[in-house]
Amino acid sequence: MSLVKLLKKRNKKVLFTTPSHSQKFAIYKPLKSMYRIDISETDAHNPTEALSKAEKRAKKIYGTNSTSFLTNGSTSGIIASVLTCTNPGDKVLVWNNAHPCHLNAIRLAGAIPIFYDIEMNEDWGIPAETSPDMIENYLNAYDIKALIVTSPTYEGIVSDIRKIKSICEKHNVYLIVDEAHGALYPFSERLPESAVNIADFTVQSLHKTAGGLNPTALLHCMCNLRVEKALGMINTTSPSYPLLASIEETVNYLNSWWGRRKLDQLLDELEILREECGNCEFFGDDLTKILIKVPELSGEELSEILFDEYDIEDEKTNEKSTMLLCGIGTDKKKIQKLKKALLSL
Repeated sequence: MSLVKLLKKRNKKVLFTTPSHSQKFAIYKPLKSMYRIDISETDAHNPTEALSKAEKRAKKIYGTNSTSFLTNGSTSGIIASVLTCTNPGDKVLVWNNAHPCHLNAIRLAGAIPIFYDIEMNEDWGIPAETSPDMIENYLNAYDIKALIVTSPTYEGIVSDIRKIKSICEKHNVYLIVDEAHGALYPFSERLPESAVNIADFTVQSLHKTAGGLNPTALLHCMCNLRVEKALGMINTTSPSYPLLASIEETVNYLNSWWGRRKLDQLLDELEILREECGNCEFFGDDLTKILIKVPELSGEELSEILFDEYDIEDEKTNEKSTMLLCGIGTDKKKIQKLKKALLSL
């Protein structure tokens, strides 16, 4: 039985179990429907078996050795990956401006961080890709056990993960890829290649671009190590089964004909946006990250104009450029509103 079907099957027994709201006493009324399907491991549904089956189905969809559902964001996946492949005292190569969870994971593992820097693209005010040659220089200079790479970056800049992986293999280094912003990549050839089937560990946030609830995510493993022990150390023993069911449904949707069609329609609209907004400069490897510059406007000025005059809020801005994030839930109407605003500048 799938997680989704399991939650639809109401338990008709009188429950003297957690959660103590008994699936009926909804204190926060807007979430009344979620209270009805909020269960625990002590219920008679046997939810842990349903979760195991759901993760095995996801593993087949992605073609991995294992795929784990995460309800504590990509942060928990990064931490579990580092805990799995390192021992206290091992050296981990990490970007010095990475998400805080990267360094936190190294500290929790008792490992030693070795920091690398990434060149800035001064024209756009954003970090460039991770250079394979630079990584090889570090691996030649230090006895590194694992490498963490952020690809894509927040702004959609993708690194050559295949080349970096081949370098890691020469040095017997585990490769962990933070692909939090690339959860749509496995489902369209029009997007950059995913690291899921290349890196030893790949972490994806479903809530960033793939339509998942906050903070659902996935941890994919392609090596012969098992992540269950590490996940057991950092995860709660009382996970949210509504969130886990939403992960299952999100993955199944993305892999369906309907999901792929929806993604294709989104990419079509984003390509039209780039073609028709000739007054803007676009940059980046990922169509779903609208990274733009407008002549004679700084990134901050563009952001303020969009917000104040057109009620459009961007995801991230800097002095040079502005980035608007799109995902599976970005509809044609939103993109047309943005296009109208950009053309009016």
